[in-house]
Amino acid sequence: MTGAWLEVSGEGAIQSVEELIADPGTGTMLAPGFIDIQVNGYAGVDYCDPRASLEEIENSLNVQFGCGVTRLFPTVITGGREEMAGALKNLARARRELKHGRAMEGFHVEGPNISPKDGPRGAHPARQVRPPDFDEFQRWQEAAEGAVKLVTLSPEWPEAPAYIEKVVREGVVVAIGHMEPTREQLEAAVSAGATLSTHLGNGAHSMLPRHPNYLWQQMVEDRLNASFIVDGIHLGSDFLKTALRAKGVERSVLITDAVMPAGCEPGDYMLGEVEVKLHPEGKVTLREGDRLAGSALRMDRGIENLMKLAGLSLAEALTRATRNPARVGRIHHRQRGLQPGERGDVVEFRFDAETKRMDVLRTWLDGELVFTAVE
Repeated sequence: MTGAWLEVSGEGAIQSVEELIADPGTGTMLAPGFIDIQVNGYAGVDYCDPRASLEEIENSLNVQFGCGVTRLFPTVITGGREEMAGALKNLARARRELKHGRAMEGFHVEGPNISPKDGPRGAHPARQVRPPDFDEFQRWQEAAEGAVKLVTLSPEWPEAPAYIEKVVREGVVVAIGHMEPTREQLEAAVSAGATLSTHLGNGAHSMLPRHPNYLWQQMVEDRLNASFIVDGIHLGSDFLKTALRAKGVERSVLITDAVMPAGCEPGDYMLGEVEVKLHPEGKVTLREGDRLAGSALRMDRGIENLMKLAGLSLAEALTRATRNPARVGRIHHRQRGLQPGERGDVVEFRFDAETKRMDVLRTWLDGELVFTAVE
């Protein structure tokens, strides 16, 4: 994001980027298409459900194109062995057969190797939590046709360091989250190859010692990138500002952590075996109690919130939704922004600098127009 007036041309990939000497008069801006490396569902579709139809998954992609998203990691959370493998198999079929299935760049498996404790476990079902098992990881990859690109687990399992080393050798990114590790366990996970903190500040105890604690340890660990849910609900502004400063421009990533009710009307929904409620203000909680269960965040609104809540510039916010997730998720030909040779994933939008409002107008996937706003 340079602020310059540009003319971008190409087809499947960007072929040329020319800087114009005068304002073209469109009143719009261009940015690389947004990337969401953690989305559990959208528009009434639960990506964890092996029975989700291809038509439903395609519709969920189309809705996300309208938010400026061009690449995503559908995320499968803690569940039974057969259920998780079935969900990955179903998503792999959708990725292979749907017209725009390529937008699903890879899959993120969050759990089941997380903390069994209330608090850090979040809304994941306790009865399905289990230790890391490389044989099970290989079954995930077989079901996913090799498309598992990111795995989140807790470092507190004795098996974690050896498991992380094996998964990293397979070319898969390992993240830590939903956890209650000691300093030594966290350091062992990072030394074994973990490179990301999943939704830092969430999936944690509601009360922690002032110091030391595993949030401070993740913020100070320069080998860890961190993803953040910036919906104004999951994180307070003070923590968000502090964590973003600790991680810096290059090591922080915006995610939605959206779940099936995102983009739907408020009401009661099922996430697998978990009953949840979408509230009118956009909060998703377990139906019994007030524990958060994912979000209903749109990626474009997340970019706005980075500016409103954390005081970032438009360029800084866009970096966390484009180049950074591409680098952290190892998404090829998306890490340099609007440059020749990069994929033709582009979003056109209007931006109000005073209100920080972003309105997506058109979205291209590999140079193909996949969304046009009705004006």
